[in-house]
Amino acid sequence: MLKPTLQLKLGQTLTMTPQLQQAIRLLQLPVLDLSAQIQEALEENVMLEMEDLPDAPKTTADTTAEIETIRAEDSWQASSMERIQDGGWNGEGRPANEFADQSGQSLREHLLWQLELEHFTPREALIGEALIDAINDDGYLTSGLEDITGFIDEQTGVSLAEIENALAKVQRLDPVGIGARSLSECIVLQLRQLERSTPGVEMAIEMATNHLALIANQEYGEIRRALRTSEESFEVALALVKSCNPKPGQAVSPVAAEYVIPDVFVRKIDGRWQVEVSASGIPRLSVNQQYAKMLRGSGDHAALRTQLQEARWLVRSLEIRNETLMKVATSIVENQREFLEHGDEAMKPLVLRDVAESIGMHESTISRVTTNKYMHTPRGVFEFKYFFSSHLSTVDGEDQSSTSVRAKIRKLIGAENPAKPLSDSKIANLLAKEGITVARRTVAKYREAMRIMSSSERKVRKPR
Repeated sequence: MLKPTLQLKLGQTLTMTPQLQQAIRLLQLPVLDLSAQIQEALEENVMLEMEDLPDAPKTTADTTAEIETIRAEDSWQASSMERIQDGGWNGEGRPANEFADQSGQSLREHLLWQLELEHFTPREALIGEALIDAINDDGYLTSGLEDITGFIDEQTGVSLAEIENALAKVQRLDPVGIGARSLSECIVLQLRQLERSTPGVEMAIEMATNHLALIANQEYGEIRRALRTSEESFEVALALVKSCNPKPGQAVSPVAAEYVIPDVFVRKIDGRWQVEVSASGIPRLSVNQQYAKMLRGSGDHAALRTQLQEARWLVRSLEIRNETLMKVATSIVENQREFLEHGDEAMKPLVLRDVAESIGMHESTISRVTTNKYMHTPRGVFEFKYFFSSHLSTVDGEDQSSTSVRAKIRKLIGAENPAKPLSDSKIANLLAKEGITVARRTVAKYREAMRIMSSSERKVRKPR
């Protein structure tokens, strides 16, 4: 028969106290989310009070530069048209979406509203709604016409010819170019809205229909030979193509900009780089001492005592967050002074372990700090993670960062002869002469990551 016994054992365990859990959670929050959390705590906890909101730190650069717009990467259509339109500007030197609708109405709502006003029969309107549901925010039809029949009640017996006719009517709605199935069709739809007497319009339609890829690669000589036209006529038609909007849907429902407020500011004062944690948008919190004194020596008011403890935890957690941010940012700046002075080519290799060892923290903590945290420097606003990159060996034994190598590749390509662009192998050889050992496939990987075309695509052929 088993008998109960008592045993004494010694051991070490790590206990996640509520305060530590809260400190870790707050450490991961970006400035805007943190501000929202603090506002919520102020509304729910009477033991918290807000001190005066401090002014944002002034910088040597533009004082409004603390907010930088981060936009999503462009789709294939936009990346192609960037090469056609020289950065997405229209033919008159204005942004292509300068007159974007700011009413808040979605593209779908805008199209359905027109559907009710235009001369659509009830049957055409039914098909039109199905087509509009298949149009994405850029304005393109994302489903095949055969698939549209699956969105409509089978009992209606809609034919493919009816869908094609309805699509033609939808494509005449505003904005011009809506409902296209390809970039080529989108541009052609816009060109067909011009007067037929417009100089170069017919040639522009021909170019958009059959030679769009050549335009994107700037192979103008080949296009001119195919069209058998003069340089003057070609330039007029090309200007019409460039004036078109590759994403007509964005004119109605533009992609909302996502704003980033830097967590720390870095500036050079008296020859030394200094780091300051941003207080912009984050209230300073403190415990209401008057209420705290009222609770001393009293065993009552358990709910208020709980709020007092939570208030103290939150204030301390914010202090820990700022201290950790300061340590990590300072370590990054110390390691990347050359980058701050000279730019990307001077970026040093840096990994999480390097910072963790320098400030005596765990790598997981550094990972949390560097996620969704931004640093304002005289060179711009960068996410903390931007300063970390892998090591590449050199002949003299001094490591190079992958960011530095990317910058060197970009510089070499920028200085190349457009008629004889550098191949990936040639770039690898040039880097080797600088003592940087990098394989051709690595050069290709870095080039593609920077969205730089291959040498054959970059080659500019002189028109004959």
